[in-house]
Amino acid sequence: MKNSIKLKGRLKKYLQTSVYLGVLLVLVNLGIYVIDYRAGLILTCFVVFYFAIVISLLLYNKPIIMNELISFATQYGQIQRRLLRDLDLPHALLDEAGKIIWTNIAFEKAVHKEKGYRKSITSLFPVITREKLPGDVDEVEMSVSFEDNDYVAKMKKISLKEMALNSDIIEDKDYDGYLIAMYLFDETALKIALQEVDDQSLAVGMIYIDNYEEALESVEEVRRSLLIALIDRKVNKYIAGLDGICKKIEKDKFLIIMRKKAIAFLQESRFDLLEDVKTVNIGNEMAVTISVGVGLDGLSYAQNYEFARNAIDLALGRGGDQAVVKTPHNTVYYGGKSQQVEKSTRVKARVKAHALKEIISVKDKVLVMGHRNADIDSFGAAVGIARIAATLERKVHIVLSDAPVSLQPFVDMFRDNPDYDEDLIINSQQAVEMVGNNAVLVVVDVNKPSITDCPELLRLCKSIVVFDHHRQGTEVIENATLSYVEAYASSTCEMVSEILQYIGENIKIKSMEADCMYSGIMIDTNNFMTKTGVRTFEAAAFLRRNGADVTRVHKLVREEAAEYKAKADAVSQAEIYRNAYAISVCTSDDIQSPTVVGAQAANELLNIKGIKASFILTEYQNLIYVSARSIDEVNVQLVMERLGGGGHMNTAGCQMEDTSLAEGIGIIKRTLDTMIEEGEI
Repeated sequence: MKNSIKLKGRLKKYLQTSVYLGVLLVLVNLGIYVIDYRAGLILTCFVVFYFAIVISLLLYNKPIIMNELISFATQYGQIQRRLLRDLDLPHALLDEAGKIIWTNIAFEKAVHKEKGYRKSITSLFPVITREKLPGDVDEVEMSVSFEDNDYVAKMKKISLKEMALNSDIIEDKDYDGYLIAMYLFDETALKIALQEVDDQSLAVGMIYIDNYEEALESVEEVRRSLLIALIDRKVNKYIAGLDGICKKIEKDKFLIIMRKKAIAFLQESRFDLLEDVKTVNIGNEMAVTISVGVGLDGLSYAQNYEFARNAIDLALGRGGDQAVVKTPHNTVYYGGKSQQVEKSTRVKARVKAHALKEIISVKDKVLVMGHRNADIDSFGAAVGIARIAATLERKVHIVLSDAPVSLQPFVDMFRDNPDYDEDLIINSQQAVEMVGNNAVLVVVDVNKPSITDCPELLRLCKSIVVFDHHRQGTEVIENATLSYVEAYASSTCEMVSEILQYIGENIKIKSMEADCMYSGIMIDTNNFMTKTGVRTFEAAAFLRRNGADVTRVHKLVREEAAEYKAKADAVSQAEIYRNAYAISVCTSDDIQSPTVVGAQAANELLNIKGIKASFILTEYQNLIYVSARSIDEVNVQLVMERLGGGGHMNTAGCQMEDTSLAEGIGIIKRTLDTMIEEGEI
């Protein structure tokens, strides 16, 4: 067999070099014959002797060389196999389906298996499913974990087509088989080091005392300094216990700096500092509450500080008594379980009124827009802003694309009314066409861009004013020229009513305008039963003095018989879940505004003893609308935010897509279960 093997390539040329030199020697010999016959004869003898030696060596050495080559190749293959077997890098061979067919020692140690383990790789690493194995691509890389170790698994296809071509036992026609070489790179130490570095990175936070002035006023003057000292001590001691720095920058504001690891601890404890501060009591009638804003994971400390400022603004805008953690990609809320106390001073309203007056005075046109599926609070506030613009002699338009049936009686009072312009109420398309370079957009009763009546107007208008009483969420109207968002206000109509009083002495509100605004307050407070304060009644009194008629308003907001029956049916069919949560469904058959009826039914369910919160689901326009209500024990805003909605602590809602009523009820129950387990409610 060795004699039948033929060499090729560089080795063949190397062994034949002596023959090539012999041929050259023959040519030289012929040349010498021409010069001298005797010298040529002598060289001929040498040439014959040379060829005899060369040929004999070739015949003798070739078998020896072939034997050594075969021996080396065999030993080299064994060495390669031994090296792969002893390789410190965990390595395995898999078949096309992911079944293990060979492993090295390092792999066996990593997964704690004996030699000869032949099960699927999925049994060791569940994340590596058959769909994730190399198929259409030649190489795949993914992160996997085994016990306490983290690895990067690299899998590469090894084609067997060439082997099949040289095989005598495999049919190579259309054969496209392959094996998968898998390598595990241990990144446990690297991840621990990176996590340690990340934990040590600094986060910036801000702590504001929500009701500083009100709390001090509720205690004797001689004890006020003691109350302040106790609050300062409580905050400083808590932050110092987390190895952080706390610096008081104003009488009711603190700047905190701590490690990211400490923020993780605060998140695990759900910012129990919020509750700790409430325990400070030296006779003050009002519990002290704080708001916390934290920024982390920014590209710089300055960016973390900016995140902290945005976070504290969100916390205050949502009513205070809560913590907000803001990162470049996420915003998380904690707390917010107590009702925000109404501010007794109107200084802010007066300042905002003068600012609004200045903005409108320099504009040619005013557009007023509420939210989609407008309610009377949205429309009433828009009417109030329209009165301000008209008093300042500016052209004003109310953007209202589709008025619900419940709102239609109020809208009809202004349409075809000779006292108002024909184009006072316009739709979204008309508003887009009317926008000019010198127009101001006033957004009322909403601060979430995506649910405004015409989101495109926010992009087209350079000057934007926002008036709203809903708690702010992650999505807010940015770059507003003037923003007045007060979560303690009962309604936007209440806020606008206060502003009207500071616009000027010559402002005159018509009775129908007062009716709209009074209705907005009445509906949002459930006939002055929820979320009402001193300023709510003062605003209502102002509207009554300007012609609002309670009887006329009551007639305007009366319900149809079908709506009343639907509401009664929803209340009667309610399920009491966990002995505290009323859940029911409101039918939308033969009802023009089923979502409004659902909200009213949710309010009615709160009249049942022991009910902490109520949830009414209404199927309308291929969506499931959820109305959530509570009195004071449960923050339904947090529940609805889990489902993509929002609102107030006592009044909130959300919408569900591609969901049936039964599935929606199940989702609400699971959400309640989860939040109860986590201590959120």
